[in-house]
Amino acid sequence: MIAEPSQADVAAYLTERRNWGRWGDDDQRGTINLITPEKRLAALRTVRSGNALSLSRPLSTATGPANAHPASHYMKRRAIGHHGSTVPRPDDTSGFAADYYGMYYHGTATTHIDALSHVWDDAGLYNGRDPDEHITFDGATWGGIEHWKDGIVTRCVLLDVPRHRGGRFVTAEEPVHGDELEAILAERDVSLEPGDAVAVYSGREAWQRANPSEPYGRVPFEACCGGIYEKPGLHASCLKFLRDHDVSVLVWDMLDHTPFGYDVSWTVHGAIHAFGLALVDNALLEPLSDACAEHGQDDFALFIAPLYVNGGTGSPVNPIALL
Repeated sequence: MIAEPSQADVAAYLTERRNWGRWGDDDQRGTINLITPEKRLAALRTVRSGNALSLSRPLSTATGPANAHPASHYMKRRAIGHHGSTVPRPDDTSGFAADYYGMYYHGTATTHIDALSHVWDDAGLYNGRDPDEHITFDGATWGGIEHWKDGIVTRCVLLDVPRHRGGRFVTAEEPVHGDELEAILAERDVSLEPGDAVAVYSGREAWQRANPSEPYGRVPFEACCGGIYEKPGLHASCLKFLRDHDVSVLVWDMLDHTPFGYDVSWTVHGAIHAFGLALVDNALLEPLSDACAEHGQDDFALFIAPLYVNGGTGSPVNPIALL
């Protein structure tokens, strides 16, 4: 039986254990500060087979219950003949194609990384900055994604919850607890070091196959109203796990378990404003789970390259696992 943390416990995770000022009052990199050059070199030493896997879902341009804000993709095609050449070629059929991408990537459909400007609570943004001052219609002037423009390269450890439970996927009735993540580390005889990333696999694809008419993140909660949805995922107790281990990046397929039942603005997403933690939402982790099981490994090198957008609250990403 897993003990539920109290309201006071969860509030303490988000207040008493903040990383505010840890790397200076003007820091805007958060837990990415834990990824040193030595840490990146150590990540490369985890590579065994050299196999690479994308951890991204395909961008979807189809509107639906699971994708209320689909990406836009427009194509342009033009025949240019002898463009750029001084020699006329009447029979030339050459040309070019170009396209436009546009997307609202936050939510539960698109694989993306959240910047430190993405969420805040009553105390403010990461490092105590005022969102009224820094969140503008022209972009965020604090904690923007540009502070991670050099990319994120670190060791990542897979925490495979369905394999640990002997099931197929996490349910809303049994969310993932921090103590359970500790148990997976012990079971797999794997340790975490400061600056490591964790990929928490909850079996989202298997859950969706078993619930084809219930899009993830959009299942109404019977006892509530006002836009509250039931969502299987990580319990608030995972905050303690992430802070205890000085995790630099959380990569997850299922997000915060909701309704979370605590009087806080955010549970696991609160790690952004409290710890300065980078979150990679909606990762595709089923192929990674299969590959790690096949090769008998739990850690690998993780590569993430956010778009360089000044003042962005995040970025769509295609994380790469190098096994």
